[in-house]
Amino acid sequence: MLSESGTAGGTAEVEETAEPVRDRDRLVQELIEVGRDAVGRGLVLASGGNLSVRISDDAFVVTASGTWLDRLTAEDFAVVTLADDETGAPVQGGPKPSSEWKLHHRAYRVRPDIECVIHLHPRQAVVLASIGREIRLLTLDHAYYLKSIGVTPFFHNGTDELADSAAAELREHDCVVMRHHGCSVVADSVSMAYRRALNLEDAAQATALALQLGDTSTRFPDDAHHA
Repeated sequence: MLSESGTAGGTAEVEETAEPVRDRDRLVQELIEVGRDAVGRGLVLASGGNLSVRISDDAFVVTASGTWLDRLTAEDFAVVTLADDETGAPVQGGPKPSSEWKLHHRAYRVRPDIECVIHLHPRQAVVLASIGREIRLLTLDHAYYLKSIGVTPFFHNGTDELADSAAAELREHDCVVMRHHGCSVVADSVSMAYRRALNLEDAAQATALALQLGDTSTRFPDDAHHA
């Protein structure tokens, strides 16, 4: 440890936290693979949904406006900063970010611990939330990866109300379902965020099956995954 004068062994020590090293090319490739898989699984259609990942402590890349998640290339990602006055304007001749860039911007601002935001339109999760049915955690994977699920009222896409209401839920949850719209899932890596997105829709499917079988109350035991 160096002292403020730069010599070892001094009494006044200065601690510095180095910014994590992020490989932008690798992270973008991970998002490209997620986009292709998500479309293949029916979690999003056409140009719906958007994906982002941090490239520094104060900026992220997000899929560009109008892109289809199963057709992404490295050029289909726009840079957005986390500044208060960010406008979403294209940076240095790059593409225009998704109209939902605010959804990602607000999420990173309230959750400095996360590295990735995935916004998809999982049908069963959205339907259950929209009709006022709780998405129950029924399996060990649901409990482990999701832990809890936030829900927001409907707000139009691209609005401050949508972004701010989702961010408020993300303070307490890693998954939020926006009624009549989609979900946002966050994590400290692309792979973990996508695992959570997959488990969110699986939990919704399991809940729908339980309801069809007449069950309205079964949930994964609160303390079972701590055993």
